[in-house]
Parts: sequence; C-alpha cells; structure tokens
Amino acid sequence: MTSDFLCGKIIPMPDYKKTNEFKNVTILLPAMDETYSLSQTVDTIMADCDAKDIEGFIIIVCDRTSADTRAVAEELVKKYSGTVNIFIHDQTLPFVGGAIREGIDLAKGSHVVMMSSDLETDPHVIKKFIKGAKKYPDRIITATRWRNGGGFENYNKIKLICNLIFERSIGIFYGVGLSDLTYAYRIFPTALMQSIKWEELKHPFFLETALKPLRLKVKFVETPGHWAARTEGVSQNGFFDNFKYFRTAFHNRFLSQKDILKD
Repeated sequence: MTSDFLCGKIIPMPDYKKTNEFKNVTILLPAMDETYSLSQTVDTIMADCDAKDIEGFIIIVCDRTSADTRAVAEELVKKYSGTVNIFIHDQTLPFVGGAIREGIDLAKGSHVVMMSSDLETDPHVIKKFIKGAKKYPDRIITATRWRNGGGFENYNKIKLICNLIFERSIGIFYGVGLSDLTYAYRIFPTALMQSIKWEELKHPFFLETALKPLRLKVKFVETPGHWAARTEGVSQNGFFDNFKYFRTAFHNRFLSQKDILKD
C-alpha cells in the first residue's frame, strides 16, 4: 500500500500486486454470432503456442449469442478436453465491456488476453504476446496496427483517418508515444487488471484498459498486429459510437490512483 498525508495522519492508499513472472495466460473470447472464426481462433492459438503456456480460454456468451455459436463453443470444450481448459461463461453485466470485465475477474492465469473471436484480432499474435510477457511480465504488451508489420485490411477509409487523428490526439493528451490506444488486443498482468475499478461497459472499455494503466504509470510494449475485417457476424460498434471515446479519454486523464484502484 502507498500512503498520503491528511492533517498529520497517514492515509493508506490502494495499490496492486506487481507481477514478476509469466506462468500462463487466460484468453478471453466474447462470442455472439461467430462460428468458424471462433473455432479458427482457438485452433490457431493451440497450434502456435505451447499448451503449458495457456491456462485456459473463457468463451463469454450472453442471451443474444446464437445457438450455432454456443454449439461451436461446446464443441471446442470437448475437442480440447484434457489439453487445455475451455470454460463457457454466461455474462451478467451488459455489453462487450461488461463481458470482458467479468472475464478478467474469472481469469486464473498470471496474465490475461483481451481479443475478439471474429479474426479481427490475428490469433497468430498470441505467441508474440507470450514471448513479450515472459520478458516483461510487469508490462502490458499491446498490438498496434500503425507500426511496420501491422496494418489494416478492408477498413473503412473515413474511420481510418478518424482513428489516426484520435490516436495521435490522445497520445499527446496523455504524453505517451503509443500508436494504437484503441485496439482491443492486449496481454495484461492479471493482478493489475483485477485491481482496477473499471467503469465502461461498451466499446470505450477497450480504451479504458489502456488509459487507467497509463495513469498508474504501467509501462507498455507495442508489437505489430494486422487487422482484417470480420467475414461473419455483425459489428456491435456503430460509427457514431466512436465519439464516446473522447469522453472516456478526458474522464480518465485526471483520475488519481485512489480513484483508479479498488480499496
């Protein structure tokens, strides 16, 4: 615990347990209308990575998740039984941010990955995440689409320009050189993530997962990641929803540590 002074008294401040070693990772996969892409995501990760590095997968479903998606999730549980734990969780908090927040609380690995199950987050990057987390267990390893080796495929041109302007503006506002603060693809120390008081429930949660750690002075490492438009399912994030990110950025910029961490 850190401390502060008030009227001559030492006031305990909340803190979080530092992570000194990578042991394994829990991978969070919110799923709504993905079938073959959900299966391909898990299969690719298992083919690329050493099974001992994977604590398990949490496939997060809700009342709007299709029957086909649930069936694929159940097939994956059976397919990898005895190799890796795959747990299907029915979320209670609403929206995608709520899904990831519940997944973070359930994670048992030393680290936790936030990604999608529609192949917009390239599953081949997971092996790079694990390598980075083994080298820097106390840092956040985050994918970036804006560095050499990353990129966009079939991304709306207007959204691309808006994203670039937003990324650069928020980087300046927070005084950091990170190039992709909005990309929902990162590996985090689990203890850190479970210590933070999360607020967002919708897509701005993904930005919040970068901003609150930055306010705690957690270091980031960027690794290139290629984004490709989903080929099944429908995005739940409308164009005008992206403007809500500005409110999230401004709100988190001036929070104190005691406002960020759980008591």
